[in-house]
Amino acid sequence: MTVDTNNYYGKITISNGAIAVVAGFAALECYGVVDLVSKNIKDNLIDFIKQQPYSKGVHISNVDNRIIIDIYCILKYGVSLSAVAESLKKSVKYKVENFTGMIVENVNVHVVGVQV
Repeated sequence: MTVDTNNYYGKITISNGAIAVVAGFAALECYGVVDLVSKNIKDNLIDFIKQQPYSKGVHISNVDNRIIIDIYCILKYGVSLSAVAESLKKSVKYKVENFTGMIVENVNVHVVGVQV
């Protein structure tokens, strides 16, 4: 799927893969995030074949040209989970909105595990 927008330059189409890479890069920059992981074994195999480390564990949905992002991550042991999740949401939302010029409706953070 893609996200479409029109402005005075013309029609702009951004693929979900490009949005996932931007969101994954922003997520990995946040303090306390160790890695992004896939939701299940099937997605893990698909992400392994794609070999794009930044889009692994990031799922993009579009509803009425609004972007919904699901991020599956592993956090560092000892950090405040709620603080890191809020920071992650704000950072990803800001960077994706800045990149696409579209509205990010929601960023859902799923903590899959904690690494010591």
